[in-house]
Amino acid sequence: MMAGSPDHKQEDGGDWNTVIRLQSYLHGGTSSLLSALPTLFVFPVYKTIFRQQIHNTSVHHAVGQLYKEGPVKLYRGVVPPLLMRTLNGTLLFGLQDTLLRHLSLSTHNATSAAALPALAGFGAGMVEAVVFTPFERVQNVLQNGQNDRHLPSLRSVLMRLKVQRISQGYYRAFLPIAARNTLGSSLYFGLKGPVCVLVAGQGLSPVGSSFVSGTLTSMAISLTLYPLSVLVANMQAQVGGELKGVMTCWRALWKSRNHSVALLYRGGTLVILRSCITWGITTAIYDRQQQQSS
Repeated sequence: MMAGSPDHKQEDGGDWNTVIRLQSYLHGGTSSLLSALPTLFVFPVYKTIFRQQIHNTSVHHAVGQLYKEGPVKLYRGVVPPLLMRTLNGTLLFGLQDTLLRHLSLSTHNATSAAALPALAGFGAGMVEAVVFTPFERVQNVLQNGQNDRHLPSLRSVLMRLKVQRISQGYYRAFLPIAARNTLGSSLYFGLKGPVCVLVAGQGLSPVGSSFVSGTLTSMAISLTLYPLSVLVANMQAQVGGELKGVMTCWRALWKSRNHSVALLYRGGTLVILRSCITWGITTAIYDRQQQQSS
């Protein structure tokens, strides 16, 4: 979803060399990896939330499902989010920085300078959707306990998705993922800088300001786009059978939640809290690395 530097200063064209641009990719990957390591410890919580999203069950019932399946299957599906998180940060931070530099250099650009980070974020979010939809698809299939019997391993999931049509296999639910990622990245890149400046004006340190701005921005985005994540999880959890379109799946999801916003956001509290902490840490580490290398 997100990344960006609060103070993106325009430099002379000669200083924008390949090494400097590659630093954004390196810093993005490093900060995302460090913030993703806690995933190993909180993955059972994440998996509990996923079961709530799919089966519309209470926390107690979801935990009971995982307990019944046993500890061996508890961490089934943990590899894709760890790998995706690291690669995601590398791509988003680096690509957004690259796009922002090119947009800033364009002499024919009539867009307001304040809107350029959001525009670059939109482009980075679209690339993110293209690259990482297959990762998310595999992750959601692995985490669905109903697939354990006929798809017992990562290899079996990959082979099964490979023989499916691309829109039904690896790129199932691409449209809602693209909408979620482009909107999320655009909002993050557009809001993060102003929020960081506002928070810094209250006397916080640069690292503290980056952490708070990443946290607040992530909270706003997660609250807004959480229903799309629920829709994606429900569309991607199954393999085979009758695969319906986006609007049909949305109507079915809304009906299954008894037309209740509260039920639609079931499990959302923990997801939003996790996202806030993760992106707060990621933002603080990335901004610190960028400041040290500038």
